[in-house]
Amino acid sequence: MAQPLVKKDDDQEDEEYSPFLGIEKGAVLQEARVFNDPQLDARRCSQVITKLLYLLNQGETFTKVEATEVFFAVTKLFQSKDTGLRRMVYLMIKEISPSADEVIIVTSSLMKDMNSKTDMYRANAIRVLCRITDGTLLTQIERYLKQAIVDKNPVVASAALVSGIHLLQTNPEIVKRWTNEVQEAIQSRAALVQFHALALLHQIRQSDRLAVSKLVTSLTKGSVRSPLAQCLLIRYTSQVIRDSSMNSQTGERPLSDYLEACLRHKADMVIVEAARAITEFSGVTSRELTPAITVLQLFLSSSKPVLRFAAVRTLNKVAMTHPLAVTNCNIDMESLISDQNRSIATLAITTLLKTGNESSVDRLMKQISNFMSDIADEFKIVVVDAIRSLCLKFPLKHRSLMNFLSNILREEGGFEYKKAIIDSIVILIRDIPEAKETGLFQLCEFIEDCEFTYLSTQVLHFLGNEGPKTSDPSKYIRYIYNRVILENATVRAAAVSTLAKFGSIVESLKPRIFVLLRRCLFDSDDEVRDRATLYLNTLGWDGSVGEIDKGVKEFLFGALDVPLVNLEASLRSYEPSEEPFDLSAVPKEVKSQPLTEKKAPSKKPPSFGVSANGPTSPIDAYEKLLSSIPEFSSFGQLFKSSAPVELTEAETEYAVNVVKHIFSGHIVFQYNCTNTIPEQLLENVVVIVDASDAEEFAEVTSKPLKTLPYDSPGQTFVAFKKPDGLPSTGRFSNLLKFIVKEVDPATGEAEEEGVEDEYQLEDLEVVAADYMLRVSVLNFKNAWESMGPDYERIDEYGLGVRESLAEAVTAVINILGMQPCEGTDVVPNNARSHTCLLSGVFIGNVKVLVRLSFGIDGPKQVAMKLAVRSEDEAISDAIHEIVANG
Repeated sequence: MAQPLVKKDDDQEDEEYSPFLGIEKGAVLQEARVFNDPQLDARRCSQVITKLLYLLNQGETFTKVEATEVFFAVTKLFQSKDTGLRRMVYLMIKEISPSADEVIIVTSSLMKDMNSKTDMYRANAIRVLCRITDGTLLTQIERYLKQAIVDKNPVVASAALVSGIHLLQTNPEIVKRWTNEVQEAIQSRAALVQFHALALLHQIRQSDRLAVSKLVTSLTKGSVRSPLAQCLLIRYTSQVIRDSSMNSQTGERPLSDYLEACLRHKADMVIVEAARAITEFSGVTSRELTPAITVLQLFLSSSKPVLRFAAVRTLNKVAMTHPLAVTNCNIDMESLISDQNRSIATLAITTLLKTGNESSVDRLMKQISNFMSDIADEFKIVVVDAIRSLCLKFPLKHRSLMNFLSNILREEGGFEYKKAIIDSIVILIRDIPEAKETGLFQLCEFIEDCEFTYLSTQVLHFLGNEGPKTSDPSKYIRYIYNRVILENATVRAAAVSTLAKFGSIVESLKPRIFVLLRRCLFDSDDEVRDRATLYLNTLGWDGSVGEIDKGVKEFLFGALDVPLVNLEASLRSYEPSEEPFDLSAVPKEVKSQPLTEKKAPSKKPPSFGVSANGPTSPIDAYEKLLSSIPEFSSFGQLFKSSAPVELTEAETEYAVNVVKHIFSGHIVFQYNCTNTIPEQLLENVVVIVDASDAEEFAEVTSKPLKTLPYDSPGQTFVAFKKPDGLPSTGRFSNLLKFIVKEVDPATGEAEEEGVEDEYQLEDLEVVAADYMLRVSVLNFKNAWESMGPDYERIDEYGLGVRESLAEAVTAVINILGMQPCEGTDVVPNNARSHTCLLSGVFIGNVKVLVRLSFGIDGPKQVAMKLAVRSEDEAISDAIHEIVANG
């Protein structure tokens, strides 16, 4: 039952209060009987509808019977003349969304209201009718909708235009016939009508780039007066400029004069929109930026918080790519650090950190220190990221910036905030050698009083990697062993592993580590005792300073090059026997759960021919499928299966995609086919593959598909022999051949006689990336050093003109098909250089690590230095050859 409405006490003003507190669906449905009263109480009915709408918007679901009863009861309220109640009725009908049969009940009432003399009735009736109607009824009311678009009342016209925007998704052929009326509405004096008319006309023409360009060009000559419509026009103008820039080699921007003129508009929203559009130009010049930056600088001192926020947010984005252009605004932004709006203050600080010079760092740090305690964690994280970037920009200032991070690390804060600080310190330690000692001590002090188990274990893991490489590793042992004494079992176990890593790398510390690990044998936790026993056995029970077996050392302290999910699955399936567990047999392909198949309108075939409902991963499913086919049983172990490649367009008669299965000496093409024509049955389905453009490949066998009924996916296979291990590439032409038999729709029986037919498919390419598995490493630096420089190959390449550094990085990653490590595939917007780290396993289970160093100059010429380390000299050379040919 609903709680009675009570007056709030003065001392309860801070508590949340809702008039809907405690209402239940059953009770409200009982109250809905008031709709059937002979004497309608408009106020009471409005209250009940409000409760029903609240329940619907809170996610409450009504059964079919309940929804039908409510709908029929609500329709009786059309007899009321109360204006407020009528508006609630409109809302209720839209939310219930009656079925096609029920729509007929209210159609006459809504059409009557659509022609009413009351404008409010007309506008709302149009909205409701267009929401619940189908195409048949829409043709009957189309004439009324066209009249409404040019109606003198702006409320009615806007209702018709907004309805047209929604109907364009379901009945585009009807809405496109309203073009003349919509063009007339664009000339309306009502701001909202002009705005909605422009939005609808653009959507009608958006598939025709030339038509959009003509529309924008004509409207920029001054026919748009509404500030809302002008903001929309600026966005469309920006899109036209972007499209023309991509197709133009001259670098000229048509319509840019219009955007610059908008900077002098009397409406603030238009000025901000124009300035934002100019700053987002691709390859924007200083001359183009100057007028936009000038007006934004004026808004920084505005009395309106929304203008200050819009200006500083836009300048913050500009500072990522053109920090020098924003420098003139720094004095105005410094005054915003104390702004009452914390969002404005945070943006001002982060912008100053991006644009400040080395001499202003200390002053900024002092201002930020007073500011940090007043903002929420999500804003603090933004500031921490900006400080990290500033430290990388000015390495000589690392001491003061690292001290700042250390101070805020000891203050109160949530997990994500503390994690952001830890990640920043770790990055600075790795990228600035002079900061290593300071940063490691800050991390040691942090774990002395850390309430987050995950962060403690991560810091201990990092200490184990970096601490032994410092000038005096022994000074970290006390901090680590304190964790064994004072922390929970999870952290104690991580500390034991860190101590063991120190003992395995620093020989002089081995006797001391031995004594500490012996003490851990009496710990109350099984995990801690087991780890201590394992590491003592590895290091030597007597504490002797002996040489640790290289294989054991690599297993315990090296980088794990198999996904943990795969390792867990392999361990669970391992049955105890005389054969020891073989780590090399764990699949290196990252496994993921397949999505349950759903019949989509496009009838796309599934990616492989087994049930997707079980827990089997795609690579396991492919292995099981291929091993069940005798023709492929002699090919050996499957190395890799590609993602499905579409060979047909959407909504075609036959949908076909292909999966490339790579073996050591063979490649198998699995063609997944779907027949989307109900009246046809396909038999003897086979793909004829022309390998004339892939000379190194020789077809050895094919497996046709006997029958392919309607909407029942099937597979046909073609296998080729290729040179062992080498990254052979080529292009394959594909022709689908089959016998078509007509199917009787009434009986479902197919005719006995069929007709041979064929269907041309898209070409298929085998590229070098198909021979590389994406396998990540937990610590790239350790993996790189452990790989050694024996088979290292280094060379430099010119990549020519590129739109951006990010585009060049993505292109090289796609060519190699390797896994980016440690987030290095993300390139900062203002970067002129970047380092990307990649890892993978080449066919033949050869581990490969790649370090890419990119640089871009003014004319956007990109140069790249490629360093490759692998376990095979020939593979290192092959990687360079792939890049050179790519």
